[in-house]
Parts: sequence; structure tokens; C-alpha cells
Amino acid sequence: MTTTAAADSRFATARQVADAVLFEGYVLYPYRASAAKNRLRWQFGVLVPPAWGPAHDEHAHQQTEILMEPRGEANLAVELRFLHARRRTVQQARDDGTFTEVAELHLDDRVLVPWDEGTEERVELSAATAELAGEGLTLPFRRPAREDTETVLDDRGRAVGRLVRRTEEIVGVVRLRAAEVPGPYRVFKLTAVVENASPWTPEPGSDDRDAALPRSLVAAHLLLGLDSGSFLSMTDPPEWAKGAVASCVNRHTWPVLAGEPGRADVVLSSPIILEDHPAIAPESAGAMYDATEIDEILALRTAALTDEEKREARGTDARAAAVIDLADSMPPEVLERLHGAVRALREITDPGAAPPDVPELITELPDDDAVFRPDTPWWDPARDDTADPARDRIAIDGTSVGVGSRVLLRPGLRRTDAQDLFLQGMAARVEAVLHDVDGGVHLAVTVEDDPGADIRREQGRFLYFQPDELTPLEDA
Repeated sequence: MTTTAAADSRFATARQVADAVLFEGYVLYPYRASAAKNRLRWQFGVLVPPAWGPAHDEHAHQQTEILMEPRGEANLAVELRFLHARRRTVQQARDDGTFTEVAELHLDDRVLVPWDEGTEERVELSAATAELAGEGLTLPFRRPAREDTETVLDDRGRAVGRLVRRTEEIVGVVRLRAAEVPGPYRVFKLTAVVENASPWTPEPGSDDRDAALPRSLVAAHLLLGLDSGSFLSMTDPPEWAKGAVASCVNRHTWPVLAGEPGRADVVLSSPIILEDHPAIAPESAGAMYDATEIDEILALRTAALTDEEKREARGTDARAAAVIDLADSMPPEVLERLHGAVRALREITDPGAAPPDVPELITELPDDDAVFRPDTPWWDPARDDTADPARDRIAIDGTSVGVGSRVLLRPGLRRTDAQDLFLQGMAARVEAVLHDVDGGVHLAVTVEDDPGADIRREQGRFLYFQPDELTPLEDA
């Protein structure tokens, strides 16, 4: 059972997102092994050996269930992908030709340190959907232990040390089965289970997670593809399938439709919850392995690292070195592109008509200047009367309210901050009138008799309320 070239082609688009899942949190800014947040790694989709999991609140398996509608003699392609942690130690060459293990090996362009590298592993299979009935199919797999050595040369070509990489054995199994679901259409519930079947056991009384990680499947996820037929969305199924979708049990993973929008023949089952048809932002210049941050911020902060910090990052991991090089070589136009993007504010049913509430752009002028219609929104710099938080006023209960106005606070029920209960009925002073891009108005206030009001004004740390949560008092 092997995947075909056609299956690999179907997975190509989905694999871009799957790569982001695979390396999520692989190495975090500032990309140095010595950074505290890089000392506790491998948090997503980790399938540990069975002897380790129950005692440490971790799991050794994941289960994906999703509905599929195969057509004719359809084939299912499956690709399990995960990282295999490979432990790297650093040795320095001695004058007598032997090597000794060290904590650091300094070179001109980098500082080599011990580190756990992640190597990508794949388990691929393809089977006719008819073979998945009853007990289904079971595919055991094994990745053997091994040791590799890499000589480290200095800038003059002399051997000054070596890197020793030790990889532990991984043993696992993939189980597939499908059962027809009662209903108006021919639909099957596909169950795919991935298990870590390692026979390894920890030392008695050991609580060292680092010993279990090299024998674990890290960031494990599945790609599923039908060559004829489609899958049903777990988040937006047709009405007739909602009951069957609700009966699906997904453990430690979540399946979404993947690939190009509009297609339903590929699924990515990920340990990170995603929406259907997830995609990498086209503005992204490259992987930065720290998806909890914004690319622009990461690029700027990485470029601002000291030369010594960059040397250590380059020696930590090849992927960290690539991030440093990316930040150092990013052209201004690429960095500017990271600053933000607007994705389809609304659908336009008539391609020839201007969208509602959007200013029409007039370009047919003698000097080729662009001028906006008078209904240009407040936030557009083309307007002369853009919003001014210090001068703007709004009417509340027939009273004009602006900076300096006194108001009574009455937080609404829609708020979820319990602290707002303590502000009920208090008097406050308006510090600014703010408008958002959706047309909403928010008033920044400070509470009267608050001893920290001056500090709040200095730092701009106000409380914010909407007009219907305020009652005007007499103006100051």
C-alpha cells in the first residue's frame, strides 16, 4: 500500500499548511537554545510511548473521525507526518586526535550547542475504500535507532570538532476502518487512529520528559485524500448530515477540509484547531516557527538581535539560522507588505457596481490625481475632517458629550469583565471620543476620585464604554 503521484499532487496545497503545523513552535524567538522558552519544547500533537503517557497526563494515540462520500471504486490516500526528535551533542577536537563533549563550540559565524533537532518522518499508504469495511486495515511502522557523526570545520578547513546525533527507535501503528452511516445518501464514517506502540519504559521513578520525547511522534497529523468522492465539513455539514457529524469522535486532533477552496477531496487532521481550507498568508516571506507572534514584529525584532545573539541562533539549528538570514536580507518592500492586508471586506454581486458604503475612486482628471467622493470614511487620509478624539462630540440622550464631559457609568449586560460591576453608578470624565472602522463609537473615560487618574492619562490607559452605557451629567 503506497501513495500515488496523483495523491501527492492533491496533497501539495494542503501540505503548505501541514508544514506550518509540523513546525509550530519548533524554535521560538530569539531562536537561541539558551532562551528559557526554548527549553520546554514539543507541545503540539505529541504521541508519547504508552508506558509514559498515563502517569504524566499525556496521550499515546490520536483518533480522527470524519464523513466521506466515495464514488465508485474510490481509493483513500493517507499520509501520517510527524517530527522525530534527534538529540545532538557537541564535541571538541583535542590535540591527541580524540574528542571531548562540550557545552559550546565557538566558530566565527556561529556557536554550536547541544540541541534536539526535529527530522520529518512520513508514513504513506493507499487503499480502496471497500477494504476499510469491518475490521479495516492496520499498518505497523518502525523507524530504527541510529547514530550519525558530522565533522565541524573552521574557516580554514581544519577539523575543530564534531556533532553527534543520536536517534531513538520509534514504533507505531495506523488503523483505518469505515462504516456506512444510515441516511438518505451513501456516506461512510472514516476512523483513522494513530498509536505510539513503543515498548520503551522509563526508569523507575523517572519524571524526565526529555527521555520520552526522542521515542515520541511530535506534531503528528494526517493528510487524507479521495481520488473519487468527497469529505463532509465537520464545521459546516449539510442539514441531513448534522446528526452523523455530531456522532464523530475526534481525540487529540481535529479534521478540516484542506487544499484549494471549493474542493472537498482532501482533509488535514491537525492537533491545532483550524478552519476549513486554511492557508498561509501570501504576505508571509518565510517560516518563522513562532505562529503566536506576528511576522512583521518577529522580522523586526530578529533583525535587531546583536551579532553575538545571531551567532548563537545560527548554531542552535539550521532552521533558526534560516530565520536570521531571512530577517537580515528582507527588502523594505517585503517588510512593508507584512504591515497589513485587507481581505474581501464584502461580496459584490454586481461586478460593475461599486460596493455599498465604499467611496468611488475618480481617476479621470487632467492631472491624473485621485479624488474620493464626499462619503469617504472618516479614517481615510483623503478626508480633510478626519476624526479627532480630542475635539469630537456625540449626542447621548440629547446632550452633547465630548472631552471633559461628566458621565454616569452603567455597564451593559454584554460585558464579560466582572470588574465592571464595581463601576456601576460611578461618575467619570470623558478623555476621548473614538471611532472604529465599523462605524462604532467608544468613549475613553477616567473614574472621578481615582487616585491613579493622572497616571492613566499620561499612559493612555483608559476605561472604554459605548454611548448606551453612559448617562450624561452636567458638563465640567
